[in-house]
Amino acid sequence: MSNAEKITVADVSAGLGGTDEIEPGTPVELPVVDILTGRGFVTGKSGSGKSNTASVMMENLLDNNFPVLVVDSDGEYYGLKEEYEVLHVGADEECDIQVSPEHAEKIASLALEQNVPIILDVSGYLDDSDAQELILETARHLFAKEKKLKKPFLLVIEECHEYIPEKGGMGEAGKMLIKIGKRGRKHGLGILGISQRPADVKKDFITQCDWLVWHRLTWRNDTKVVGRILGNEYASAVEDLGDGEGFLVTDWSESIRRVQFHRKRTFDAGATPGLDDFERPELKSVSGNLVSELADISDEKQRRESTIADLRQQLDTKDATIRQLKRELEEAKDLSRMADQFAQALLQRSEAPYHGGEGRNLARDDEQSDLYEYEPGEHVDGELDQSSGTQIQGETDQETTTDTDEWTDEQVRAWAKSDQGEGDTDVEAEAHAQPSEENVDDEIAALARLGTVSREEIAEEAMKFAEAVDIGTRQAVIEELVDRVTQLPEPSLEILRHYREVKTSDPLTAHIETGGDADQQFAYSRHRPLRQAGVVQHIGRGEYEYAVPDLIDDAYAHQLADDEVSEMVAAVESAFVSEVEDPRETRPSKASTPGFMFDMD
Repeated sequence: MSNAEKITVADVSAGLGGTDEIEPGTPVELPVVDILTGRGFVTGKSGSGKSNTASVMMENLLDNNFPVLVVDSDGEYYGLKEEYEVLHVGADEECDIQVSPEHAEKIASLALEQNVPIILDVSGYLDDSDAQELILETARHLFAKEKKLKKPFLLVIEECHEYIPEKGGMGEAGKMLIKIGKRGRKHGLGILGISQRPADVKKDFITQCDWLVWHRLTWRNDTKVVGRILGNEYASAVEDLGDGEGFLVTDWSESIRRVQFHRKRTFDAGATPGLDDFERPELKSVSGNLVSELADISDEKQRRESTIADLRQQLDTKDATIRQLKRELEEAKDLSRMADQFAQALLQRSEAPYHGGEGRNLARDDEQSDLYEYEPGEHVDGELDQSSGTQIQGETDQETTTDTDEWTDEQVRAWAKSDQGEGDTDVEAEAHAQPSEENVDDEIAALARLGTVSREEIAEEAMKFAEAVDIGTRQAVIEELVDRVTQLPEPSLEILRHYREVKTSDPLTAHIETGGDADQQFAYSRHRPLRQAGVVQHIGRGEYEYAVPDLIDDAYAHQLADDEVSEMVAAVESAFVSEVEDPRETRPSKASTPGFMFDMD
């Protein structure tokens, strides 16, 4: 290491604010130890020469093998690599290596223990918090290591007002820099702050500095700072300083000197672009070993991030499995409702001739059939007995029940198809099929047809609807459905309106679309009344569809024309939708249609 104790960075300049005691052109020498371990501040408006002054000081320190670390906020110090083997780290591809806060300790170790000059370029970080964290961690490790090493070392901070502002909140990085300014000197760690706006820099930092350089300033707030510290004479003179000129104030000199700083020798990457072609100089490369040490940290970080990503993916998969199990649990709770619907369809077809039934429920065993036998005297001519499958023919009783053994395969398939809208397979085969996620709905349907779902298990709500159908009037069906809808809580009604609009959805989406949050449990709790009322039906994989039209269509065994079903649907929807299009407006009136027993208007 060089034994140089002083560096020459400027010459005395003539002019207002200077001194008559020193002849202009006299070299200005600065003590190395005071620069490396002290607290410095260089300021001046853009283009006045403050960055050049900092570069000249660093060039002189590097010439004498004194390492520095500069926090470069604008990416303008890499020109030092034209003459010096400086490690350039940051976020840009032009850096020797891209770094993150994980590299901070190694960066501090290279600077202090291996004497490597470093440019910490934070200009390429898109997220300011990333840059702040990197500066914080690097400064923290420098301070901790210097407590043991006590090696003279200079930390240069460009645009220091961004980290130690006079107004507004100060982040953790700024607090660490203030700590270095107050306590770093006794450990050998110096700091140099650079800013074009002294009025924006925390005054506690400026007033504690051992040496300061004031370049040209013109803004009133900034010149007022000069006046408070140097006096009014200098506040006026600072506005007229030439490029590279400045007032040098140091604790080791009693006078304020007006000086002209030397021009830096290395490439000026911070110069304002002109019309001439930009020509980047040949830059020195750093040792491959230095980069490889940092690269090992990057590789370790990538491995760690990859492991975290794998674990996060596994967690997401498990979360998805849990959500699926929850959906399946909700679907399992719907099984009894599904069984009710199948049993209801059986009752409709066996007990109402106009439903297409034959007078006997296929699901009844012989003992159950006794409960539905026709008792004379419980009907009038031509009317349907409400508790059996017997239809009056004139004055005589005629039993119309038909045993399942007498049904043809074609009848069974047709009847199954009318129940499910899909089935044309053998009922026995469906009932004994192995359970699976794909055939669970068909399996339950087949079990219902074969009578394994007893009448006692049919929910009271389903029975009400079946009874309404058996009355034989469309108005009764409408009233039953309107009663179900009007008893729904308002949040569930909103979800029903959503299903009416989009036809197919799922509980969580419906809940969010109607103003709810993403709480799945809350969404299903509001969705449950719709399933219990039967106005939505499960179609598989957690999705449901709007079921009011199908309820009406199924109630009449698909015997009604589409326009008749549409009119009944409109009548029901008028109970929960403010404006329902009257289907009769698009076709001739059917007011005289037999069995049409309600008025839409």
